Amino acid sequence: MEETSPKAVVVVPTYNERENLPVLVGLLEELQLANLHILVVDDNSPDGTGEVADKLAANAPDRIGVLHRTEKDGLGRAYIAGMTRALDEGADIVIQMDADLSHPASVLPVMIETLTGTDAAVVLGSRYVPGGSTAAEWPWHRKALSAWANFYVNTLLRLHVKDATAGFKAWKAETLRSIDLPSINSNGYSFQVEMNYRTVKRGLTIREVPIRFEERVKGASKMSLGVQIESALAPWKLLFGGGRK
Repeated sequence: MEETSPKAVVVVPTYNERENLPVLVGLLEELQLANLHILVVDDNSPDGTGEVADKLAANAPDRIGVLHRTEKDGLGRAYIAGMTRALDEGADIVIQMDADLSHPASVLPVMIETLTGTDAAVVLGSRYVPGGSTAAEWPWHRKALSAWANFYVNTLLRLHVKDATAGFKAWKAETLRSIDLPSINSNGYSFQVEMNYRTVKRGLTIREVPIRFEERVKGASKMSLGVQIESALAPWKLLFGGGRK
């Protein structure tokens, strides 16, 4: 009997990404990976991203789905909603990927191969392992802030990964179930840290593969002062009772 490929679902949260989303979907489809699906989670984007997603899904209903949420409720909530639906629909692998084209789709086959061929519970697309890099357009202070954030998080939480704040990840479905996805407390970018922390606390293995992180070309960044403050406080909350057992 011919062995079927594991079902992999790429969860893509969107808010005002109508120009970038079709490009990302095209890049993913060009990979021609067997049993690869895309789930767009749109937070009622004012620019009509949800309608763009619906048109893409109508053209490929067997590969593309759309989850419409009624309001902008943060990156973490969007990912949890999308991941939960992916698991409910039988995903074996769930991939987190930003819609702004900062994550290189070309690395996805390597991430999936690493996830399925090693002891990895999750694979990170990492900027800080050999071969990885940040966007050349980043000014020095943004590079310094990113490097400091990783040092800060690793010092407090002892995650032992190079890119603790990475947002491009491939998860085994059983990993997401074991870390109790619905009870994740963090939102925004600190969501990434809490997911890693729960994985490490359960004795599971995180592996990293190098990526070149690109700066978005179109649209506006979702990073705000509030998000930065939440991200700075998140490790302390996890240390003092925020990491669910």
